[in-house]
Amino acid sequence: MSFITGQLLIDAPASALNNLGNIAGERNQNSVGIKHIRTKEGAFPYVSAQAFRYWLREVLEEKTDWVSSPVYREEKIAYTDANPIDWWDDDLLGYMKAPSKKASGKKSREDDTSRENELATVDTVTRISPLRVSTLVSLAPVEITNDFGVMSRQEGNPVPHEHQFYRATLQGLLSLDLHAVGTFSYKNRTGYRNLDTVRTELAVSRKLDHLENEKSYRLPHAERVNRIGALLDGLANLEGGAKQTLHYTDVAPPFVIFSVTKGGNNIFGRAVGVNSKRQPVIKTAVLDEILEVYKDELLSDVYIGWAKGYLDEQRSTVEEWAASQGNVHIAHPRQVFATLVEKIAANPDWIA
Repeated sequence: MSFITGQLLIDAPASALNNLGNIAGERNQNSVGIKHIRTKEGAFPYVSAQAFRYWLREVLEEKTDWVSSPVYREEKIAYTDANPIDWWDDDLLGYMKAPSKKASGKKSREDDTSRENELATVDTVTRISPLRVSTLVSLAPVEITNDFGVMSRQEGNPVPHEHQFYRATLQGLLSLDLHAVGTFSYKNRTGYRNLDTVRTELAVSRKLDHLENEKSYRLPHAERVNRIGALLDGLANLEGGAKQTLHYTDVAPPFVIFSVTKGGNNIFGRAVGVNSKRQPVIKTAVLDEILEVYKDELLSDVYIGWAKGYLDEQRSTVEEWAASQGNVHIAHPRQVFATLVEKIAANPDWIA
């Protein structure tokens, strides 16, 4: 088993990337708050993993060769086609499909003409997402700012409104299970029954490799690498977030650190911290310990993606440290993601 393991930072200089809706009890009825974690140390703004995955899906669909699954609505539930053989997001981002057995549910499916090409589902199918993401949380507590405004272009009294925003660096952890990409199980176990009999027949008809010992079917190597490449390209070119018309935040990560590892635990989670001024700090001492303690877990070199202009005062120190290691490389985040794809393509054992 091997994983792409790492973390990314998002620089949010004046942002409101994930909102919680109207704030009860505020002086204005139109008061929109930001999502944050309240602790005794202060407020830590965050972006939910669901929001982050939504940003990623949108970028993948618009800017890569990503093949998205259709979404079907049935009364109070919605689900994708749950066909990871054809649809890339069903493969890499997971699914659960359990169509209602009620008469009303069956009728709604029959009446929905958009479902003509839907793959039949004879039993509940689920797939644990090979891509795991954390909540993106501010590295340090911040002061949340309330911005007051009015709508005054109309006749009569102006309409007041208010929203919150913050200045923070958000940190998120990522893990991609390389073995699971393009590998679809028919085990009768929750989360692992990716294929029912209909989907198994489709896998056989497409001549997918049969991994009999683990009760799975697998796409060809080149197709799996292609899907991984599209996903990493989406991460490198990330866009999204709330209040962009007012705050216009570039959410493409200016700093990432990744490696291919044997285990799924995130070894880089403490590599970035804050100083006494609550500014981000790249901890080379922590990275030294990681390289020593986990040297048997590292399948690849360590790749640091770092855009110039971000944390420049630390760059020369970290570059000197990286040069002394021999297996640590620093380049722009886009270059790092592209290099990872090349290395994965050249090392088929990593996704075996």
